Amino acid sequence: MRSTRQLLIAVLGAVAFAAMLFSAGPASAHDAAESSSPAAGATVATPPAKVSVTFNNNPLGLGSQIKVSDASGSDWADGKVEIVDNVASQKLRDGAPAGKYTVVWRVVSSDSHPIEGTFTFTATAGAAGSTAAAPVPTAGTPQPGITPAPDKVPDASEPFPWSLVVFAAVALGLLVTLGVLARRRLVAGSDDEDSGAGDTADSEGEGTGARPGGLSS
Repeated sequence: MRSTRQLLIAVLGAVAFAAMLFSAGPASAHDAAESSSPAAGATVATPPAKVSVTFNNNPLGLGSQIKVSDASGSDWADGKVEIVDNVASQKLRDGAPAGKYTVVWRVVSSDSHPIEGTFTFTATAGAAGSTAAAPVPTAGTPQPGITPAPDKVPDASEPFPWSLVVFAAVALGLLVTLGVLARRRLVAGSDDEDSGAGDTADSEGEGTGARPGGLSS
């Protein structure tokens, strides 16, 4: 009985530890982008002087990169990425043409893991000094401006919740072990009872047997 109680305490302790690991899993997720400027999918009057991405934590300044490519694939990024607090910014060269731009960013999050993402925006006219002709507006063309930023830029780098799998495996394994030990204990108890009953019967038979030579007391 005592060993079963100790085993049960160990099982409950292991399950509590696994639950603690599971609850700590989301807190250890990598940083994520919260918004961008221009906003993802926005239409602006002209290409901005710089683009930026805002994160939920301060990224590290190592290995950061932001590419701003136009429809032809030319990169208009000028210089290195500038990080101030939780905002990473990239300046653009002068003379950027009108059209659709694709921004691809990559930074190192505060937990030292690289994260990356992408978004697009469209400029209805070229920047000062641009030789590219502005597109002719057609029916249904959005008015120039900045659209509201999305709630959160999707981040494909968020880890799979392995802590949930570990928690389920540990709990299942401990429950199976407890069941096997309990069954063995029941079987052992039954064998002891059968052995004790046999010893009692033998003792009673020896006590009532006749003495040698047919003599009786």
